[in-house]
Amino acid sequence: MNRRVFLSPPHMSGREREYIDRVFESNYIAPVGEYIDRFEESVRRYSGSRGALALSSATAGLHLALRVLGIEEGDFILASTFTFIGSVAPILYERGVPIFIDSDESWNLNPKLLKEAIMRVPKRPKALILTHLYGQMAQIDEIVNICRESGIYIIEDSAESLGASFGGKSSGTFGDLGVFSFNGNKILTTSGGGILISDNLEWIDRARKLSTQARESSLHYEHIEYGYNYRISNLLASIGLAQMEVLDERVAKKREIFKFYMEELTRAIGDEVNFMPEIEGSRGNRWLTTLTFRSINPKDVISALERENIESRPVWKPMHIQPLFNGSTRFLNGISEDIFNRGICLPSPTALSLKELYRVVEVIDSLC
Repeated sequence: MNRRVFLSPPHMSGREREYIDRVFESNYIAPVGEYIDRFEESVRRYSGSRGALALSSATAGLHLALRVLGIEEGDFILASTFTFIGSVAPILYERGVPIFIDSDESWNLNPKLLKEAIMRVPKRPKALILTHLYGQMAQIDEIVNICRESGIYIIEDSAESLGASFGGKSSGTFGDLGVFSFNGNKILTTSGGGILISDNLEWIDRARKLSTQARESSLHYEHIEYGYNYRISNLLASIGLAQMEVLDERVAKKREIFKFYMEELTRAIGDEVNFMPEIEGSRGNRWLTTLTFRSINPKDVISALERENIESRPVWKPMHIQPLFNGSTRFLNGISEDIFNRGICLPSPTALSLKELYRVVEVIDSLC
C-alpha cells in the first residue's frame, strides 16, 4: 500500500519546536504570554490591519464580530450560501435570521443577487458574512460598494483565504471585521485557532473582553454581561508565530500544486474538467485545488482515489440545502448546487511530492 496522501495536513516550518520549548521554559502555557502578542502582531503586520485578536477558532471570531456589531434576535444577516457551516452558525447563536446568497461564476457570492436580496427583504439587513471560498477572493470591490450604499456591515470570512489578496490588499481587510482560521487543515495551523481582525480598535478591545468571559476590571471576578472562553493558549500561539514566518512559501507552493493539476488534468482529459477561477485583479492562496467534472461523477473519483489511499472530498454543500436551514430565505441561481453536484477537492498538501501528484492525476485519468 502506498503512503497515505491526505487532503490538507499540517506542515510544520521547523521553528515550532523551538518556540514551544521557550513557552515551556517560561511556564506560560495558559491563555496569556508573549507569544499571543507576537502572533497577533505578525498577523497585523502581514494583513495591514490595525487590530488583531487571537482566538480558539475562526467561528469564535465570527461570533464575536456579530456581538460587537450589536446583532440582536430577529436581525437579518446576509451570507454566502456556498460555504462551511462555521461561517453561518454564529448567526443562529445570536438568534439572527440568515439570508442566503448564491454564487457567481467565480464560485463566490454573486453581487447581483446580493443587491436583489437587499431590495426584496422586508427590512434592512444589519450585516453580510462574506466567504472567500477555498482561498479565492470574491468580487470584493463591488460587494463593498453595494453594502456601503445600504449601510450594511461586512464581516469577511477569510478562514480559508489567509495570504490571498485583491489589488494587493489582504483578504479580510476590506470590510469592517475579518477572520482567519488556523485549524489543522488550513494553509497555516495552530492545531486549532483563529484570528479576528479590524481597523476599529474599540471593536477589537470589546471582542477581547467578551472572549475572556466579559470580566470587569476589578480585583474580584465581576460580571455585568456574559462572555465566552474563546481564548487561545500561549502554547498554540507560538506554533502560529512559526507558521506565519513561512506563509508566503506556503501560498507559493499551493499555487504551484494548483498549476500542476490544471495543466496535467487538462492535458489528460481536456474539457472534462473546469477549475475554480481566480477573479481579475486578485491572487488566491489556492488552499485546496477545486474543480468540477463535465460528465464524471465526483463520487466515483473520490472512491477511486480512496482505493489508492488518497484522500479527497466533495465541495461544500450549500447552506440553503442543509436540513438545518429548511425554509430559510434564499436568493438563488442554481450555480452553487451545480458545483456541489459536480465538484471535488483534490489533495493539496504543501509537502506533496511530484510523484504523489502524478498518482492523483493517473487515477483520475483512468476513469475517463
